[in-house]
Amino acid sequence: MSDERASIRYVVDDVQAAVDFYTTHFGFTVNSNVAPAFADVESGPLRLLLSGPPSSGARSTPADMNVPGRNRILVVVDDLDAEMERLDAAGVPFRSDVVSGPGGRQILVTDPTGNLVEVFEPK
Repeated sequence: MSDERASIRYVVDDVQAAVDFYTTHFGFTVNSNVAPAFADVESGPLRLLLSGPPSSGARSTPADMNVPGRNRILVVVDDLDAEMERLDAAGVPFRSDVVSGPGGRQILVTDPTGNLVEVFEPK
């Protein structure tokens, strides 16, 4: 592969709201934005493709593929408690309680469409 980035596509209801969410709350930068159809934002080696309703990337999938999954992007933070306070103050909805495990602690939040983002503090 010639591209050193990993790309993930999220189908979103509102491209601009998704761009604002990822740039404001998680420090992504905008690579391109042709809202309402499409935008892509980047953070390090991650390129997040945001496809709105008028885009080809948001076309319906076959009925047998419309099963909700547990896929999500993961954002690593140094201080989960501080991030939770910051996100809560900004009105970002939490989808889980804090979960602790052998690798660290995490909480799930959702973007404006409901796509999951795992906020993770490693041990």
